[in-house]
Amino acid sequence: MRTPRVGPVTFFRLLNRFGSATAALDALPSLGSKDLGQHIPRREEIEREWEETHRFGATFLFAHQLTFPVLLKQNDPPPPVLTVCGRTQVFEKRCVAIVGARQASAVGRKIAREMAADLSKQGYAIASGLARGVDGEAHAASLEGGTIAVLGGGIDHIYPPQHKRLYEAIRESGVLVSESPLFYRATAKDFPRRNRIITGLSEGVVIIEAAERSGSLISARTALEQNRDVMSVPASPLEPRAAGSNRLLKEGAILVRHADDVIEALDRPISPRMSAPDPPNYEAETDRDDEFPRSQIEAVKEVLSLTPATIDEIARAANIGPARCASVLVELELLGIARTYAGGLASLAV
Repeated sequence: MRTPRVGPVTFFRLLNRFGSATAALDALPSLGSKDLGQHIPRREEIEREWEETHRFGATFLFAHQLTFPVLLKQNDPPPPVLTVCGRTQVFEKRCVAIVGARQASAVGRKIAREMAADLSKQGYAIASGLARGVDGEAHAASLEGGTIAVLGGGIDHIYPPQHKRLYEAIRESGVLVSESPLFYRATAKDFPRRNRIITGLSEGVVIIEAAERSGSLISARTALEQNRDVMSVPASPLEPRAAGSNRLLKEGAILVRHADDVIEALDRPISPRMSAPDPPNYEAETDRDDEFPRSQIEAVKEVLSLTPATIDEIARAANIGPARCASVLVELELLGIARTYAGGLASLAV
């Protein structure tokens, strides 16, 4: 997103509240802090990004388009706009995410290569994050069948730099995906958003060698929120690089050893999953009142904490309806007071 404090959750709530993007843009400066209107990109900035992106050889996909990846469109909410470069036909394939340790062992790398290659031969696209280690091995092994690299930075940002040749190969035979604008350089806060797209594109995610506190465990949690299968490759209990992925097995992840196990898990009529709550879809509710009593804004503000809570819980504590609570949270987020998350959660902004 290009406007500060307007992410996917707030974007779709604004559309729902005002009925159109034009009306939401007109109202936005009056909803947030006084300087928010100064940060809405000007028309000439948007036109410049559009032209430069197409000149680079990339294009945009919007969530309302039929060509937008089907599974990703089901996210609550989906990314409103993606920049893509390469063979977008890859999105039409069934997709599996393979992620894991950057400092992967030789065994972990071998498993990633063989699993990705075998899944690719059987018609699956492989999604990952172009990181070192497991990600890179999975991409390289699935180039011929189609691989999807989701980037934390702009579509032009090759990270890590040593993956330049792999990046170019994916651009030629697979597809590069980014939620960020051209020329944007990723920081740590961008990778959870990237991971959400990786898992959202996929029917299931395979974790190979994830340490405790690994970013791959964030992918596992995100996959559960999206109702995707979480699979993990077992490893020695003495291997610290696999402590997190082994713990996922203890908590109910599907044990997989190779591509056939992955396909079997995905093709079961009823696939048992680790438990995760289904997020409520507040975008379907309507609440078009433009003004909220100050008492309601203060009530919601008072019950927020740094720990994310569901909008139902916040609404109950503030003694207002969930739809009204969701709209109040939009205003609090625009003021920099609250933060909303995909999955129907909100907290105080840090």
